[in-house]
Amino acid sequence: MPARLLFALLLSTLSLGSAHAQMPGAAGAAQAKATFAGGCFWCMEPPFDKLDGVISTTSGYTGGRTKNPTYREVSSGVTGHTEALQVIYDPKKITYAKLLDVFWHNIDPTVKDRQFCDAGNQYRSGIYYHDADQKRIAEESRAQLEKTKPFKAPIVTEMVAAGEFYPAEEYHQDYYLKNPVRYKFYRYNCGRDARLAELWGEQSGGK
Repeated sequence: MPARLLFALLLSTLSLGSAHAQMPGAAGAAQAKATFAGGCFWCMEPPFDKLDGVISTTSGYTGGRTKNPTYREVSSGVTGHTEALQVIYDPKKITYAKLLDVFWHNIDPTVKDRQFCDAGNQYRSGIYYHDADQKRIAEESRAQLEKTKPFKAPIVTEMVAAGEFYPAEEYHQDYYLKNPVRYKFYRYNCGRDARLAELWGEQSGGK
């Protein structure tokens, strides 16, 4: 979306402190990793940040061909990456199945190569599993959703093994906290919450 790209490029010239949690070292609690793509990564951080058991979230890029891609490159659609979110969580406090439930209800799984107002392969939705257990749980989650979904359209969200994940530039991290007015303006004008409510009703993540 041009307005969003303009906001991001303007902010790239600023030096902003990060508010998102740092991943604990080896001495910390047991951790696990989950990677999801749901369009604009600015909008995917909030629903996971508020979950008990989530240690950190990092916006970034995955699923592409170029090493160390920049936001400008990814947003042009030429690298093959999609905007993604990497979630570090404590499996003793929250399950991967719960993360998947939150993921589904915060995306439009019925569209290919777009999410809401953002169109292009770089905005495709996806689940990127890190091991066989995550793959099994994700497949079970999708199968269950196909039976219970409140909409008729098929689910087209991709599900593939996780590849290299590249953290996005610092000004993208915790954008909703650093720039709440611009974030809300973008989210509203992109029609994200309206579409989520249309798809999921009371289960919508756009609340």
